[in-house]
Amino acid sequence: MSSPTITGIQPSSAIEGGRIVIQGEGFAIDGPFVPEVRIGDARAHIVYASSSELSAIVPGGLDGGRATVRVAGTPGETAFVDIAAPFATGLHQVDNPVFDRDGNLYVTYSGTRGQQVPVSIFRVRPNGTRETFSSGIVNPTSMAIDPQGRLYVSSRFEGTVYRVGDDGTAEPFASDLGVACGLAFADDGMLYVGDRSGTIFRVDQNGRTTTFASLPASVAAFHLAMSPDGALHVTGPTLSSYDPLYRIDKDGTTEVLHASFGRPQGLAFDRHGTLFVVEALAGSSGLYRVRSGIAPELVLAGAGLVGVAFSPDGVMVVASNETAYRLPRAA
Repeated sequence: MSSPTITGIQPSSAIEGGRIVIQGEGFAIDGPFVPEVRIGDARAHIVYASSSELSAIVPGGLDGGRATVRVAGTPGETAFVDIAAPFATGLHQVDNPVFDRDGNLYVTYSGTRGQQVPVSIFRVRPNGTRETFSSGIVNPTSMAIDPQGRLYVSSRFEGTVYRVGDDGTAEPFASDLGVACGLAFADDGMLYVGDRSGTIFRVDQNGRTTTFASLPASVAAFHLAMSPDGALHVTGPTLSSYDPLYRIDKDGTTEVLHASFGRPQGLAFDRHGTLFVVEALAGSSGLYRVRSGIAPELVLAGAGLVGVAFSPDGVMVVASNETAYRLPRAA
């Protein structure tokens, strides 16, 4: 009988609490215990085992970077997984964080409905230093950077989008936007705003608002991202088991790109124009790469994720409600 072997890890990246699958041959599962799995130096909890697959939960406390994955009974057999390390903590993030042109990351403390918190937006420098950036915005929800490099943030409580100055001062830019959630800018400076009630608004540079498209209402929020070709992409969880990823052309024509996401959350395009979508469905939660003509591919495992962002030089950050994690390598 041949010795057990490890043939791969799926996905190849994870955060603490994410579920990875160790693929192989001949894993010993006939005894009273499943094989012990260690990620780095920490023992991982096994949630599924067969002779060819072991599903393991990534333990907490790991340093970011490439970690070894070892299975007891497979001497000399080692695989690796990239661990995204905590980059900013003490947050309340409900959509994507966002990078500016200089590689600074903006994150929110959104709070419960109507809660006035001491700090609305934090700025995290590339070296990981977190600093207070803006205060006074109730329930900051989604953020976007316009073509001039200025930061905008929506308040789902007030139905208002604010423009935030370099010094953190916020001024209303557009109002009466329902339960204002996701934001995305087009190259021409038009701002798109997702109202949780089902309306996608288009806002011009003077703050004038028109209705752009209508979608089924979301029970949580709409999340928006603009593709390089100017098509708006939208997710918004409903009460259904699975929800669509929408693509909306410049003329407002709407199509469903994929209909199989479970509680889709934030989405973003990387510097190469590839779309990534966060899915929060229990058991398969994480970050998916979406490419034309093939099924979405899980590329990072992580429980409770809500957002994703890419820096100008390709560094990827994923965010849960409380923590933003930075992947050790650029995408």
